[in-house]
Order: sequence, then structure tokens, then C-alpha cells
Amino acid sequence: MKSSRIRMVVATGVSALVLGACGASTGASPVSHQTANVAYAGSLQLLNEGTIGPAFATTSGYGYLGRGAGSFGLAKEIAAGEITPNVFESIGAAPITELEPSKTSWYVSFAASPIVVVYNPHTSYAPTLAKISQGKLPLSRLFSLLDSKGFLLGRTNPNTDPQGQAFYEMVELAVGRMHLPSSLVKGILGALDNPAEVFSETSLESRLEAGQLDAASAFQSQAIQLHLPYIALPATINFGDPRLAKDYASAHLTLTDGTVVHGVPLLVDATVLGHHDARAADAFVRYQLRSSGRRAFIHAGYTVFEPIFVGTDVPRSVRNAD
Repeated sequence: MKSSRIRMVVATGVSALVLGACGASTGASPVSHQTANVAYAGSLQLLNEGTIGPAFATTSGYGYLGRGAGSFGLAKEIAAGEITPNVFESIGAAPITELEPSKTSWYVSFAASPIVVVYNPHTSYAPTLAKISQGKLPLSRLFSLLDSKGFLLGRTNPNTDPQGQAFYEMVELAVGRMHLPSSLVKGILGALDNPAEVFSETSLESRLEAGQLDAASAFQSQAIQLHLPYIALPATINFGDPRLAKDYASAHLTLTDGTVVHGVPLLVDATVLGHHDARAADAFVRYQLRSSGRRAFIHAGYTVFEPIFVGTDVPRSVRNAD
């Protein structure tokens, strides 16, 4: 499923590349044969392929090519030279910093979206989940329901995806904050890469919509874009508020390779990699920081904030985007 979805995304990106050339030929901006080749977190797929990529290509005259997958997985492919994008958009900065200093020395944070629990409105669990969403049942009921025998939960792999890490840590925080039995963490999640509930980020919501899952992890922005019913979580456990970074850091998990990771706010971070088609790459990042890009993120359900630049050698054109 993962490989077929990636092929679909690349194909869509190629369409956007052609569209960009057409936009240039009709007098949008000076023609350039450069392309913004963007590797992005899978949760950005709908926004990038449906809105930002085509709009960027049309208005800038540069080409656009997109590829979506789990951020950590993409970082490993980039580090190994298996893919060579010139823009990397990650959820959380950790996948980008894995590429420093050989591939980049900076990143910019500019948007955020909290973790939510989306659910299929047509399963037998839907009425109970709807009552929890509406506040008619306590949020603690959600976690006992997720632990029910036969309940089909979907999430992403913490080894390759920041959303997968955050969802795992969210359950840990929720159980502790609501004084629920600690056994619920293992009962709900099982093994870190539990094959019964771990799927690629780009296929998770489609499985939910197809009725293969009762509920799944998601960013609020995905729920809004896909028109899926969802249960919002308190800011103290949803990893969507940069001001609560210390609280999120109290949650942690050990990855399969033994690495211990702590919770971090789920921000959208972007950087330019290498020097290939650098003008197009700079222009793509700059487009998202400008008003048109910010509006697209807001419309898609993200919270946007003033750009936060981290690191050295930020291109002047990106830093001065307006």
C-alpha cells in the first residue's frame, strides 16, 4: 500500500510540474526550468498536492514535484542518497536535524496542528465516539473504548513518523493525567510497531474511510480537510501548542533501535537541501511564508505563527519573505 501511494503522489507532482510550465508560458512569471522537488510529511499530502504545489507552480513559473511519506523515513532516504529533493518539510524538527550539517544547517517553523482521534461514522462504535466528541461522555471513556476487544485502531509507526511517536506519547500522557490504569498504554497500543494497527501515514485515513478501522490517529488539519468526525484532545496532551513543550517532553518512548525520544510540539518545519535548483527551492519555502501560503495553511486547519528561524545560513530571500 505504501509504495503504491507514493507512486500516486509522485504522479500528481509531475502533473503539477507540467502545470507550472504552462503557467510560465502564459505569462505568470519569468520562465524557469528549475523545479522545487519537495519531500514532505505524509500529513501534508492533501495540502501540497491539492493547493500549494499547483498554486506555487502557476504563480512562480517554477516546476513542482512532490513526494509524501513519514518524516523520519524520508530523512533516512535523503541521508542515504536514495532520493534527492531540494526541499524537505517535516513534522517536528528532529528529522531535519538528522541531516545536519551535511545537507542543511537551518530550518523554519511556521505552522502547527494538534493530534486528534478521527473515527468512522458508520461503525458500531460511532455513537459512543460521537458522544465523547460532543462532551456528553468523559474523555476517559475514549481510552477504555480503544482498549476494547475487537476495536480496530490505526496509527503510524513511531520508528519512521513523528505523528506515530506523538500518538504513542499522547496515550501515555492521557493515562497519567486522567489517573487511568497504566496497563491501558500497552493494552491500547501493544508493541511499538504492532502490525495490527500500524500503517503508512499516507494510507491511514483511506483505510478508515473504507471501513477497515474504527478510529485512527490524525492531525486536526487532516480531519478538517477530509471532513472526518474527530475527537479533540486537551492542549496538554495533543502536542499542538509550542508553549507546552516542557509538558510534552515528560512523555517518552524507546524506538526499536534503542533510541529514546521525548515528546515535542508538532510543528511544520521546512528547509532547503543542497544547491540543486536552489532558486526554485528557496521560492517554494518563501511561498509558504507569504500571505497566500499562510492562508492555505489556515484554510486547511493549521494554526500559523510568525516564522521561527533556527540554525545558520538561512537564505536571505527566505528570511525576508513577506
